[in-house]
Amino acid sequence: MDIFSITSMLGGLAFFLYGMRLLSESLEKSYNGALNKNLKAVTKNKLFTILFGVGITIAVQSSSAVTVMLVGLVNSGIIEFGDTIGVMMGSNIGTTLTAWILSLAGLQGDTWWINILKPANFSPILAFIGILVTMAGKKQKTKNIGLVLLGFAILLFGMTVMSDSMAPLAEIEEFRNILTAFKNPILAVLVGTVFTGIIQSSAASVAILQAFSLSGGITYGMAIPIIMGLNIGTCITAIISSIGVSKNAKKVAVTHLTIKIIGTIIFLVPFYILDAIFNFAFVDSEITPVMIAVIHSVFNIANTVVLLPFTKQLEALTNKLIPGGDKNEGFRVVLDDRLLAMPSVAVERSLETVIDMSDLSMKAFLESVDIIFEYDDDKAEQILQMEEQIDKYEDYLGTFMMKLSKISLSDADTKNVTKILHTIDDFERIGDHAVNLVDVAREIHEKKVEFSPEAAKEIKIITSAMREIVEITSKCFRENDIILASNVEPLEQVIDGLKLNIKKNHINRLQTGACTINHGFVLNDLITNYGRVSDHCSNVAVAVIESYHGTFGTHEYLNSVKNHNNEDFEKKFNDYSARFAL
Repeated sequence: MDIFSITSMLGGLAFFLYGMRLLSESLEKSYNGALNKNLKAVTKNKLFTILFGVGITIAVQSSSAVTVMLVGLVNSGIIEFGDTIGVMMGSNIGTTLTAWILSLAGLQGDTWWINILKPANFSPILAFIGILVTMAGKKQKTKNIGLVLLGFAILLFGMTVMSDSMAPLAEIEEFRNILTAFKNPILAVLVGTVFTGIIQSSAASVAILQAFSLSGGITYGMAIPIIMGLNIGTCITAIISSIGVSKNAKKVAVTHLTIKIIGTIIFLVPFYILDAIFNFAFVDSEITPVMIAVIHSVFNIANTVVLLPFTKQLEALTNKLIPGGDKNEGFRVVLDDRLLAMPSVAVERSLETVIDMSDLSMKAFLESVDIIFEYDDDKAEQILQMEEQIDKYEDYLGTFMMKLSKISLSDADTKNVTKILHTIDDFERIGDHAVNLVDVAREIHEKKVEFSPEAAKEIKIITSAMREIVEITSKCFRENDIILASNVEPLEQVIDGLKLNIKKNHINRLQTGACTINHGFVLNDLITNYGRVSDHCSNVAVAVIESYHGTFGTHEYLNSVKNHNNEDFEKKFNDYSARFAL
């Protein structure tokens, strides 16, 4: 054992961790959030919750990432703290898959089938296929599959390098003397906990233990408490991520740690009591990578089976350890940076948030229209409060989108991020125009402005058109409906025509004395804000359509539908013109 063996071991660990990260990111993109989107749907059923936890952890290859995501979701108020317990239990099971794959390194035999199953032999094949698929693939989905294979191959190569570098350890007397210290179960648990806490990956810790076992000298008596410690140490990531979050979010990290500690006590204490009575022969036998994987899985599965009936008690215990909890009172933008650990979850939550913003913008506008005809101070104040909330949405979403856009995303997620960036300013401006309309309504009320019957009729017609365009825009964005979105631009053109005709008619009435110049100021402010809101609705609808097709060129799209004898556009334009004729 020399300095080169140590550098090889560190290099192997580096390859392993990088391979794990590449595998995790590529798998997460391949799933494209399919598992994540169903989180809220499955959390009400214990069995489904556990299976979901298993599935999502296998998909992203990191129980720590799943737990950090849960901290973020609870902190955002998306799910309840109690609903995360089953997901954490399932995640603990899902993370054991890596150990089973790595255990293939310990297979004994010289047959062709045994040799091809050894990571040192099949990882180069995976790497070659992976790089070919990545380089030749034209679609991002295809490239992601290649990156999954490549990440897996790098991970296995790192495991092989670590195993080979540790082989000389079996011949070193000092190393064997150090190992005897691990016969103390408390020390072994602590070592496993601290080591995993440092590298923040239980999969990597188990891999290193499996690599050590290949060099010989690691017994069952040493490995079992170390494995328990590795399981506890993986909670450190979630504990760190819970700093500065709400009490309910902190409870997720504490519960994760509690599950591991209780499980360790439940299984280690009886094991050593029975060993003292029956003196198990296997305790001093050397352990293999396969048996490390077995113990790792048995512990997590058995821990889940034992504790599953007591989820309510676990929740109550955590509530005692961290009393109180947030009630989510008042306005709260629910975007947490911890969601960035799983980009597809972050994108999905961003979409939900911008939909909330759009609904609030449209509600503010429609209510501002209502008070034009029947002014109410309380409603006016509510609209002003809504606009403040809309501004907060824009600030939080803009900042969060900038962080998200720096992360490698799938094609679908990239489209959604682009759509959000193209629309949040429009929703914010609609909120601003709602406030402008409140000022118009207040002026009409305070100055007791009364429009002529002709002007009042025209205002009601353009207002009806505005209600429709806002409702269509809101629905097409919420449902990502490009057919519905195609109705917005024809209606926007009709509204532009209505604006011009209303101004022309007002000038005619001025000349006959039917209206006054004061009426004109108010009327102009009203229809100007209407026109700008309809423009923003058009921008949103175009963003929905262009996002679907994966191209963003607002001017090119508008020119194509208006200037190339588009029959569908002409038909819709004529229908709206007839419906909203002055």
